Amino acid sequence: MLLIRNLDAGYPGRPVLRGVSLEVPRGRVTAVLGPNGAGKTTLIRAITGRANVTQGRVQWHARDLLRMSPRERARILAVIPQSPIWPPQFTVAQAVLLGRTPYLPWWGQARPEDWAAVQRALAAVGLQAMAQRPLAALSGGERQRVWVARALAQDTPVLLFDEPTTHLDWHYQLAILNLAREQAHRYGRAVLVVLHDLNHAAWYADHVVLLHQGRVVAHGAPRAVLTPERIAQIYRVAVDVIEHAGRPVFVPRVLPSPSTEGPASPPHPAQATRNPGG
Repeated sequence: MLLIRNLDAGYPGRPVLRGVSLEVPRGRVTAVLGPNGAGKTTLIRAITGRANVTQGRVQWHARDLLRMSPRERARILAVIPQSPIWPPQFTVAQAVLLGRTPYLPWWGQARPEDWAAVQRALAAVGLQAMAQRPLAALSGGERQRVWVARALAQDTPVLLFDEPTTHLDWHYQLAILNLAREQAHRYGRAVLVVLHDLNHAAWYADHVVLLHQGRVVAHGAPRAVLTPERIAQIYRVAVDVIEHAGRPVFVPRVLPSPSTEGPASPPHPAQATRNPGG
């Protein structure tokens, strides 16, 4: 089990997470939700040693992940980030092979078992036919699937997905979420997924953690956490919940258009430039 206890983390001069505790057990999908700025990506960075942790613990089976070397930690955690940066001259297969770095001998030569892991990972995301294609020739969605394949080739007990459906169309959004669930339920991995879509969390997660302003405000089964009242409080949006095929579907109520509310005074100049989303 991945265990996080009383975690304070952030960046120089900017604390983000405060007293965060959660558990990510093997064989289950744990989804982290919250509005923009809640600290979701900072949580991923703290777990992987890329944010400043000032208090708390991050452990895997009582082993302190924050005290491990990057190579040792990379044999336990694999991360699918939001916007990976790739060497454009790499082929798809070469990029996925990077996932085998924690296991390569000191001279860096890939072994047959490393290439076998690459082929399995490419098959899992449907990219076998693109193995020799340069990354520069791929779409954003295809590159996102390459990064998922790289994480699978890393063959770790923990998978961390940071908004994995970014840049993907509906088909591949659901395919990646199905893959995440399969990695947990079939292969027994501990899977932590940062999501924005409440419906995705309700459909694919076994456990939901809701962050707001750097703190855990609720956690538990999706139906227990994602209530209309709590969603309205945290996201400032009223929703209706519709049952379909035994699953909840969250439908936001349409906000009234300013043109339907009658005449209004021109906005104050300071208000006119404000982002309506906050």
